[in-house]
Amino acid sequence: MKAQITLTVNESKRLIAKAIISLPEVQKAFDKGKILLKGGTTVSAIAEELVDIPLRISGRISKRGTMSSQVISKKHPHSILIEKRNVENIDDNIIEVVKNLGRGDIIIISGNALDSNNNVGMMAGSVLGGNPGIAISGMLSEGAEVIIPIGLEKLIPGTIKDASITAGRKDIDVSYGMAVGLIPLYGKVITEKDALEILAKLNCTVIGKGGILGAEGSTILIVEGLDKEIKKILKVIKEVKGADISGQKESLGECSRGDLSCKNHIACIYLGGI
Repeated sequence: MKAQITLTVNESKRLIAKAIISLPEVQKAFDKGKILLKGGTTVSAIAEELVDIPLRISGRISKRGTMSSQVISKKHPHSILIEKRNVENIDDNIIEVVKNLGRGDIIIISGNALDSNNNVGMMAGSVLGGNPGIAISGMLSEGAEVIIPIGLEKLIPGTIKDASITAGRKDIDVSYGMAVGLIPLYGKVITEKDALEILAKLNCTVIGKGGILGAEGSTILIVEGLDKEIKKILKVIKEVKGADISGQKESLGECSRGDLSCKNHIACIYLGGI
């Protein structure tokens, strides 16, 4: 059996989330170990699937450029630690938490750019990427498994290496929004194509990208397999159809340059901001 599927960006995020929580290593860490979730809209969808908690969204790309949240509220976590099903806000101590992760633990962190070799880069709009950016070296070196959920709308031409060399917060003269650097990430990359192949025994081929009228960035895929496997995946697709963006609602408000009511306006007025 063969089926053609179209997924919007937000539908893809939800699909990726369902695939990741189904992984045996994630289920084991959820029950007996630790899972660190570093905030972002895709990771927030995973947090919702696991513990029904949307995460606070900080940086984002919008029509105005690379922006930050208008509000930073410590009561809403950007990053969390799930330890044996218990949830902890780790925004103030993520570096210490990372030091205590090891074999069998899981770190889930997403990025903003994906190249054709499955290399990923995460944009950083603050000094050293803030505490999460500082903690990344530990995330990659302490022995925990790193999983990188990322949608194919973030596929770039060229390489993450070249993009990382070119980007740099303090090397930009003019910027729409805050100027950002790019931090390379390493781990198990899972896109919507991978998600479909995790959730059912099938082969998946991406045949197109794009869209209009709210479907911008969509992915069109062909899945092939036994009837029961295609029917299984179509049931999952039905569950994610119409999905909205994940994230703590208050944090989705965007910082506006020069708006003194914005509690985070400093982040938007780095050198070069428009």
